[in-house]
Amino acid sequence: MYPALATIAALGSRADVLWLGGVGGMEADLVPRSGTRFEAVPAAGLHGVGRRALPRNLAALARGLVAARRVVRRFRPQAMLLTGGYVGVPAAVAGRGVPKVLFVPDVEPALAARLMARLADVVAVTTEDSRAYYPRGKRLVVTGYPTRADLAPADRRTSRQRLGLDPGLPTVLVLGGSRGARSINDAVWDGLEALLESAQVVHLTGQLDFPRLEPRRAALPAEMRRRYLAFAYLHQEMSQAYSAADLAIGRAGASALGELPLFGLPSILVPYPHAWRYQQVNADYLQRRGAAVVVSDERVASDLIPTARALLSDPGRLAAMSSAARRQASPGAAQRIADLLEGLARGQAA
Repeated sequence: MYPALATIAALGSRADVLWLGGVGGMEADLVPRSGTRFEAVPAAGLHGVGRRALPRNLAALARGLVAARRVVRRFRPQAMLLTGGYVGVPAAVAGRGVPKVLFVPDVEPALAARLMARLADVVAVTTEDSRAYYPRGKRLVVTGYPTRADLAPADRRTSRQRLGLDPGLPTVLVLGGSRGARSINDAVWDGLEALLESAQVVHLTGQLDFPRLEPRRAALPAEMRRRYLAFAYLHQEMSQAYSAADLAIGRAGASALGELPLFGLPSILVPYPHAWRYQQVNADYLQRRGAAVVVSDERVASDLIPTARALLSDPGRLAAMSSAARRQASPGAAQRIADLLEGLARGQAA
């Protein structure tokens, strides 16, 4: 969602944009807030779905295709941006004949992205490594990962002060995602006192786990409680949270390929075990480049806190990881994708 919003922002007033999204998703709330028109269609995933759910999901896709066709005929787009989610499949089919750019944020494309790549004129990817997953002859452009305009590195000391943190203490940012990463949250809570002995923690628990927070915080000694700052989720303040941190802990979704490098932030990545292998591939990509350390979900309870403490006690290694992360950053990615879209649209108009 955020890469597409970043691309829309880069297009600015040069384009009239309509967002076609899924029914009941986060985008139904966040996209209109950006000033972009939004319409929802039914959609559902097929990969990894059980036999009982498969007929229902196929029916949802069929309804989505009918609804998407109505929207495309009414809006008459000159170009389409597809972002790899399953809602893009009915949109891509409905927009047959309309020039399309597909942006695939993960290193390895998911099933829906592979299907859409066949219908796209151009595939934009985050990393050079992604070329291995597409057939030769497909027009592929390495654009990098578009980050939203309101994410920008800031002074570390100032960012800590704005969040109410101690400007002089090492800071760990725990990213639970918008809904929560249960195994990461539990591992952090179970080892919180040990972590707070040498650092302060900004913990984004996600909405689902936030109600479980208070007993954990209340059990901390008063001095340690002041070092522990927890939120369900942050939006506008994310730049301060990233800028304040010396180390991040989180999953390995596609945003890890864009947002962590933007801030030059070393990380411990715990790939979500039920996302097939996409997060594992993303995490391995950053680890091979020296920007991250990977801890498996099955080892997170025992290994996460010791790994974090070992990194915090080695400033030289953190500095090297920060430099390695920064080398993966791709400023201007949103503008590059916007230019691809505009070029296709102009060709269609001509």
